[in-house]
Amino acid sequence: MDRIGFTPPRLLGPRPRLVRRLRATVRSTRFRLERVAAGRPHGRVSRPEPPLTPVHLSLRDSRTLNLALAAGSAAPPDRARLLITRGRRRLTVPLVLERHTAGTPLLTATATLRDMRDGVWRLTVETRGADGRVRRQGIAPAGEGASPATPTLPHAPDPRTGTLVRIVRSRTGRAVLQATRPRPRAELVRFEPRGDGITVHGRLVGAALAPVRAEAVRRRDKVVVPADVVDGPGGAFMLRVPLGAMTGAGAGQWVWDFRVAGLPLGRWLTDVRDPSAAYPTPFRVFALPEGSLVRAHAHFTRTGAFAVTCRDITDLTREPTKETS
Repeated sequence: MDRIGFTPPRLLGPRPRLVRRLRATVRSTRFRLERVAAGRPHGRVSRPEPPLTPVHLSLRDSRTLNLALAAGSAAPPDRARLLITRGRRRLTVPLVLERHTAGTPLLTATATLRDMRDGVWRLTVETRGADGRVRRQGIAPAGEGASPATPTLPHAPDPRTGTLVRIVRSRTGRAVLQATRPRPRAELVRFEPRGDGITVHGRLVGAALAPVRAEAVRRRDKVVVPADVVDGPGGAFMLRVPLGAMTGAGAGQWVWDFRVAGLPLGRWLTDVRDPSAAYPTPFRVFALPEGSLVRAHAHFTRTGAFAVTCRDITDLTREPTKETS
């Protein structure tokens, strides 16, 4: 029997806190179970072979996986490849033999990860010798120690899709890939300070595309000022910072944050550890179309949020009236 119903419209902005916590709990439980399953050998193997220790294993921007293994002094395999699998899904990457004048020959592979589904993916090295014997071994995680303090983070989301892929360790000691789908983001692409104001270019990632509303929120007391925003294709948008309305909401210097479609605006899809230190910006004076002068500082916070500190200085620039006797 056919059923007739309707699909409720998707609400803009973040979900309620209880729903977010429930979804996070379900996701973390599923990831733990998948990591356990990914660490077990496939098929009926009485004594699985120990995982291979890589010379190099890294993942950049959740998109590029680099692997190097020592080929050994024995005869190289007839075929060697890296298998990245999750259930029935499989990505096959050939391992290339590289001979060097000094040192052991290497088996290397570079894989471009695209459309990684949410979950845990197994890494397996498959080799076939001259006798036709096929061997499958896992890979041990590289760099068990703490990551050094560098300006960049060890893991960063895909700047295009927002998907985060990390190399994690399973309970059996194998390295696996854990892919996490993106949360809704309002990603800032760039902002342009001009003589009469500030224009922000951004895009929505993993969120409803239209209609888009934007607002400036005063950090101290949550006073809200609407901002003009223009929608673009593919979730792109252009926002005009309402400096006049922001300074008109109260005297003094204030810090304002921004929300687009109910989402905090910032540079979130990056591997920069401290955006405030990496992208320093100066204070500027803007001459608004209505005639006022505003001193403003558009900047990133340490967490990557976009903020503007501003103050109306029109009265400070006027010359005092001379009294005549």
